[in-house]
Amino acid sequence: MKRIIIIFCILFLILAVSVFRPLPEADISPLPVVSLTITDRNGEVLREILSDKETRAYWIGIDELPEHVLHAVIAAEDKRFFRHQGIDPIATIRAMYQNIRHRGVVSGGSTITQQTIRNIYNHPRTIKGKIREAVYALRLERTLSKNEILTQYINRIPYGNGIHGIEAASRFYFGKPAGHLSIGESAFLAGLPNAPSVNNPYRSPERAAQRQRYVLARMLARKFITPEEYDRAVSQHIKLTPAERNFLAPHFTEMVRREFGSEKLSRITTIRTTLDRKLQHTIEQIVRAHIISLEKQSVSNGAVVVIDNTTGEVLALVGSTDYNDPDIQGRVNGATALRQPGSALKPFTYGLALENGMTAAEMLADIPYHGSVEEGAFSPINYDNQFRGPVLLREALACSYNIPAVRVAEQIGTGVLLHRLRQAGMTSLDKSPSYYGLGLTLGNGEVRLIDLTNAYAAIARGGQYLNHSIIQSSQTINSETIPMQYDLAGQHIFSPQISYILTDILSDNNARAPAFGFHSPLHLPFPCAAKTGTTKDYNDNWTIGYTSRYTVGVWIGNFDGKPMRGVSGITGSGAIFRDVMLFLEGDKQPVDFSKPSGIAKLHVCAQSGELPTELCATKVYESFVIGTEPGHRCSVHRIYPVDIRTGRLADRTDPGSFTRDHIVEVYPPLFDAYFQNRILPFKSHPLVLSDSGFDGEERKELSTHTFDIVYPENGSVFKIDPVLRREYQNLTIRVAYSGSYRDIMLMKNGEIISLLDGKNTFTWNLQRGEHEFLIEGYSHGRKESSRPVRVVVY
Repeated sequence: MKRIIIIFCILFLILAVSVFRPLPEADISPLPVVSLTITDRNGEVLREILSDKETRAYWIGIDELPEHVLHAVIAAEDKRFFRHQGIDPIATIRAMYQNIRHRGVVSGGSTITQQTIRNIYNHPRTIKGKIREAVYALRLERTLSKNEILTQYINRIPYGNGIHGIEAASRFYFGKPAGHLSIGESAFLAGLPNAPSVNNPYRSPERAAQRQRYVLARMLARKFITPEEYDRAVSQHIKLTPAERNFLAPHFTEMVRREFGSEKLSRITTIRTTLDRKLQHTIEQIVRAHIISLEKQSVSNGAVVVIDNTTGEVLALVGSTDYNDPDIQGRVNGATALRQPGSALKPFTYGLALENGMTAAEMLADIPYHGSVEEGAFSPINYDNQFRGPVLLREALACSYNIPAVRVAEQIGTGVLLHRLRQAGMTSLDKSPSYYGLGLTLGNGEVRLIDLTNAYAAIARGGQYLNHSIIQSSQTINSETIPMQYDLAGQHIFSPQISYILTDILSDNNARAPAFGFHSPLHLPFPCAAKTGTTKDYNDNWTIGYTSRYTVGVWIGNFDGKPMRGVSGITGSGAIFRDVMLFLEGDKQPVDFSKPSGIAKLHVCAQSGELPTELCATKVYESFVIGTEPGHRCSVHRIYPVDIRTGRLADRTDPGSFTRDHIVEVYPPLFDAYFQNRILPFKSHPLVLSDSGFDGEERKELSTHTFDIVYPENGSVFKIDPVLRREYQNLTIRVAYSGSYRDIMLMKNGEIISLLDGKNTFTWNLQRGEHEFLIEGYSHGRKESSRPVRVVVY
């Protein structure tokens, strides 16, 4: 027993001595206010961060403040501050009673001295931590005077939104020094530290106002203010500085802070970033306007990334519709959040296919598919639940058909595709190939918008991958230049030739027209490659694309996982993509995508992708990597005898059959089930190549010709946009012709404007007035004309 008493006395003595031991001077010295300024690429300030805690803080003496500012602090936090010795027994007992009564923490009972200690040492909020906090509070009371403790408090206490200290809070919320605060504003600020996140005036303005009224009532009760001053303060309109003005590009500047690292942040005074503030502001407005228009489709958020193709620099980054809106989880950064990209990964699948010997004219099968167990058994469908039979690779990619993409992925292997996606910067795809299966090409893995946008930028620059950068290549720290390390050499994820063909397909408006129409948001008045992606549950909607100068990535959706209603890449993210691209390129001279050496262009049959014969009615001009051009003639179009009464193959053994030789399309056995017959009879306009053996009336008009203007329709009316540059306002005229026509000319108002020379489209710059278009050509030595198509432009 005697030993226990001795031990207790020793512990008590140690405690007593520690209570009277002053705190180290270094712990309570004024904060080293190191100003850190984050600017855009032109030096315009985006955000200012002060102090070694990476928060805003200006050290200010209490003699620089009006008396009512200090009265508001004392009334709000510790009315007996000048009477206790660091711990307020009355407040502590009351807090304990309230917490027990409510079976939870509803009151802390901490004094201003204790709160100051908490912000100096950050003791854990445990029983042991609270005891240490109390002991340190007693020590602080014996180290500093009451006014010095109050000075420590008002300079260290958090006011929310990363703000520490009343001077910084006054500048942040009201845009003025704390010495100019009114009584109402002083009470407003004094009420925030009680629960900075709960009382955040940008998120919960009514809660902050309620807390202000509470502080004013306590000031009145303590006779710190008169009833007249109370009435004026209560009725004063509190005008906050808009949150977006306090720091610009919030998601971007947060990324800068994390990327730069604490070691450099402790030394640096200014960070010059790659962002263009004016561009950022415009894109923020574009995103907000479009998301508002999509609210009825249950869309609450959007994100955009813009990358300079030459340097890899991020010129703009919008992380959400509204950073300060908690209802939409606005502080989540949509540019770095993991989301499923849908069909936006397909170009990488087809790029690998091109590397492995396929061509843009490869015939692919858009027919029902049932995957093997080894590859992850599933039966994909297209977005419209339709099958198209044989399609060329160009159309399959441009129209984003799912089934051909899965079949191609099966041939190249999920592991190969996954490896290439990781090489392209999508390191978030960290599971095994078997985890994703063939669904990887349809976007069942999660990637970041900024990573996917940067991967497309690699294709835009001819396959060369660069790490995207958000900080310019060097920074000045105390007059010393510190280089930032970026891999500017980069590796090639695709060859320049493969990248060019992918670009050629993704910028081909005619190729994607069957799925998206000729006048989709992706059809821009300058060369632009683009791809959309939508997840099957409508949780994520993407459009990624590029010009020669810029790559733009757009995502829309909801951070809480709520599905959108009926939003596709065209109606959703595509519209934002279009407006962003028009702003970026609208006042610049259009630049076409450069064609590398090693590319050959030649005509192929539009159905088979092989070299055309005289039987092929439609030819297309296709790009090939030299050495992969087709080496044999079209095997699809053949001549067979057809019974003209039934449109089926003729039975030559039937003496009553009435046959003619017609062109029919013959496809490989893979398509047997789709066509229900290996030989597809003529579909619409068969051409009779030989009618020998028939006389008289039987000879005439059994063949039909296609020789017409398909678009625009007769009587169409077009309007010239008064804002868009005139050279961008074009009309694509589409024609169709088959048979033996040659020297085909496009005529406007009786004058030749183009020799088509195998082409099926012509781009005409809009001109006001009435115009008549037709095509003329020669067949068997005879000149023929199509029907005229009349349009009006005003």
